[in-house]
Amino acid sequence: MPTRRAFLVSTTTALSAIALPTVPARAATPAGAGAAGPDSLGIPLKDVLLIGGIVAPGPDGRPACWNVSTGGPAHLNAIDPATGDVSVSAPLPGAQGAWTAVAAPDGAVYVGSYGSGGRLYRWRGGNTAEDLGVPVPGENFIWRLAVDADGKVWGGGSPKGHLFRYDPDTGAVEDFGRPIADQTYIKSLACAGDKVYSGAYSQARIAEFDPVTRTFTELPKPPGLPSVDGRTAYDIDIHDGRLYARIGSAFPSPMFVYDLAARAWTDEIPDAHGLNVSPPGPDGGVYLIQRSELRRYDPATRQLTGTGLTFTGRVQNARSIGWADLDLPDYPGTSLVGTLWRGAMFRYNPQTGAYATLESKVRRDEPIEILALGAGGRGTVYAGGFLNGGLAAVDTRTGKPDFHRFSQIESLLRSRDGSLWVGTYPEARLYRYEPGKTWSSPEYSPGPDGTPDNPARAYTLKEHVQMRAKALVEVGGKIVMGTVPDGDRLGGAIAVYDPDSGEVEVTRHVVEDESVFSLATAGGVVYGGCSVTGGLSTTPPTRESGAVFAWHVRRSRKLWELVPVPGAATVTAVAIGPDRKLWGIAGNTVFTISPYARKVVRRVTVGAGRGGGDLAVLGRYVYASIDGNRIYRFDPWSWKAPLLVVEHAHRRLIAHSDGRLYFSSGAELYRIDPRDRVPDDDDD
Repeated sequence: MPTRRAFLVSTTTALSAIALPTVPARAATPAGAGAAGPDSLGIPLKDVLLIGGIVAPGPDGRPACWNVSTGGPAHLNAIDPATGDVSVSAPLPGAQGAWTAVAAPDGAVYVGSYGSGGRLYRWRGGNTAEDLGVPVPGENFIWRLAVDADGKVWGGGSPKGHLFRYDPDTGAVEDFGRPIADQTYIKSLACAGDKVYSGAYSQARIAEFDPVTRTFTELPKPPGLPSVDGRTAYDIDIHDGRLYARIGSAFPSPMFVYDLAARAWTDEIPDAHGLNVSPPGPDGGVYLIQRSELRRYDPATRQLTGTGLTFTGRVQNARSIGWADLDLPDYPGTSLVGTLWRGAMFRYNPQTGAYATLESKVRRDEPIEILALGAGGRGTVYAGGFLNGGLAAVDTRTGKPDFHRFSQIESLLRSRDGSLWVGTYPEARLYRYEPGKTWSSPEYSPGPDGTPDNPARAYTLKEHVQMRAKALVEVGGKIVMGTVPDGDRLGGAIAVYDPDSGEVEVTRHVVEDESVFSLATAGGVVYGGCSVTGGLSTTPPTRESGAVFAWHVRRSRKLWELVPVPGAATVTAVAIGPDRKLWGIAGNTVFTISPYARKVVRRVTVGAGRGGGDLAVLGRYVYASIDGNRIYRFDPWSWKAPLLVVEHAHRRLIAHSDGRLYFSSGAELYRIDPRDRVPDDDDD
């Protein structure tokens, strides 16, 4: 069997954290060469999520609800609004999902995607879609597309925030740059006449582009909107010379109406859900979801009229909305049709007032990427989903998941009383789930009538402008959360929640202008690893290096902070090791800090790729996730080289009380037993 080679590190501990030398690790030999690979426990999270959509002619020429379902890969679907049947399900290779789909005059449907770069796809028949490539190199997410009167396709995305145009006749792409110099996201887009209108994230600024003069003109902000800072021009639609701009978020927000000819804002519609308003119906009215009801807006009188069709749950946005002849009883002429985020569809007939919400037959078992892992009790691991969300309790013996629809989950923590604490996105919400009781989430997946909420929401940090609940720990019966702020902001927070009293104490800027990415605890003190990044990855940071801090929970004060690895932007993980040192990862450096001396005592450089991930403590060892594809074992009691335990692509890593490590790779959950991967010459 291969042997490991020892290496030397500096044992000097009297030097300051800045002066301490970093020692590179020699190449480590895989543990237990020839050992079996990790065990797959399958894909615990599967569901349907529709985002981008439009009502446009399907393959038979009749109106269909076109939607993109997320998955591996995503699929472009054409749904019959009368029957729910799916006539097209075209895979989009390389795309995880898509926020936008548009139809061209020639019958083609275009999709702007995310995953493997912001790619443009085109459907022109059958169950296949053409991959037209990445229109703007470096733009990894196409947020919105629009088609002009000539059939040219316009788009915009992030993180560059450039406006582009694709010519279907020639295949040429023109990049017109950034509509607003300091805005790096184009979140919404629409064409009208010979002009193109784009809305920005994270400041709700709307620009008008003239392709002839190639100039951008910014529209004035709507009256009654105190500031555009921290707001988003989330949706833009244009119908009959009026621009409808919903400014806010994916949740109810004010919609403003702009008269393009008069160049003036004329109306405000409060609490509009989005994502779009319908094209005008036969009587000239446009329809939107407002205050949980489908409502008709009369552009001439500026009056809103209810339809009686209501929606429930936390997310109530139309994913496609338009008009179709259904040829059904009670639905004469044209009816309003659309789809919802979980694959349901709705319809409404203005003549009879008939309406319905029913399930479509779109794919419902798409894998969901695992974003969070948590150790449960004996025989259980919890997995939380990205974007689609969802929570699964996985039986570690069989791999069988108990899945429930839920929010996007950022962090999971099993507390000493057996409760599972769930940190979610957006608004950095915290929930308490009691596994022994019936699941019932009125926001996402209700249980039987009268069932108490479980998970029950403890709080939201919306008013503290926090977005991501990145980390959770328990200290003396209190639950501490570390967060990332909302939008174009810097300055995360820690929130200390007392389950007995229901009180929550929130402290922003624990480390000035840094987000809190990771937490560990010992002796009533919380230790946090921070990042210079803010709510958006393009937010210019004010600091160069991620810091580590110590926070005394009972005294509600910071004890100290230091920079463990100068130049490393993020401390991705911290953990208390078996040696009672604070371990951490920043970039490709694994470090240890003496909490008592308040200084770094050891640094080891491992890997050379994208940097570190999670730390897991199991028995006498510390395991570190590096470069997204290697897990190393560190022995705190010796100066031996770190041991490469497994080489496998992964995102999250946890240790379980059953003596095994669990990690995620995309949507798949894996397990390894490090005791099976020890070389013959290991003397432990």
